[in-house]
Amino acid sequence: MSDTAPVFLVDAVPSGTHAVLDGAEGHHAATVRRLQPGEELVLADGRGAAATCVVETVQGKDSLALRVARAWHEPQPQPRIVLAQALVKGDRGELAVELATETGVDVVTPWRASRSIAKWDEGPRGAKALARWRSTAREAAKQSRRAWVPEVTDPVTTRQLAELVRKSATTLVLDAASSVGIRDVELPRAGDILLVVGPEGGISESESETLRTAGAQVVRLGPTVLRTSTAAAVAITALGVLTPRWR
Repeated sequence: MSDTAPVFLVDAVPSGTHAVLDGAEGHHAATVRRLQPGEELVLADGRGAAATCVVETVQGKDSLALRVARAWHEPQPQPRIVLAQALVKGDRGELAVELATETGVDVVTPWRASRSIAKWDEGPRGAKALARWRSTAREAAKQSRRAWVPEVTDPVTTRQLAELVRKSATTLVLDAASSVGIRDVELPRAGDILLVVGPEGGISESESETLRTAGAQVVRLGPTVLRTSTAAAVAITALGVLTPRWR
């Protein structure tokens, strides 16, 4: 979105000329942001639809009456970028999701890599960790004024990740030791680019072999070694330039 006004996510963008923003987003707009009559904001549904609105009245602490100035639908960039991000201990995983969202990722798939210290069990702790990644993607999409909120899927095993490799147009596994640079790979103009980022300890040889057998290509980004929390964002930025996504 080109608008610099703050973005608030709603279930559906209004189809008429007037709307009301209430609930949690209304509270944030009225009480936290303290928006006043005459100021602009953007409503987005996270699926490409958006509308620039002007505040008409502030209705208490949790609601704004709005006039819809302009509505549009933003197509999803092509090719799509699907990030398979290895689980990371602490808040580095959330940082990876935040940076990837800000740079334009379309889907984030948590990967249970063999060398990941974080394991995300099937119980409440794993569900809580996944919820944090999803909340991070939502808030980062709002902050970066995106009309699309990235989907954060359930975590996958290496075997499940290999199935995603087979379904993708291209899969790039990041490895600083590779002799092939990311700009040396022929990239598709449509479909999914699956980007695989391993844990801090790196991807095991058996995992790399499994992914290569499924059709993945192992590439490096540049001459330096990046942390798993920042590697995806750098790669997504490069793909934005090397594909039609940013044109």
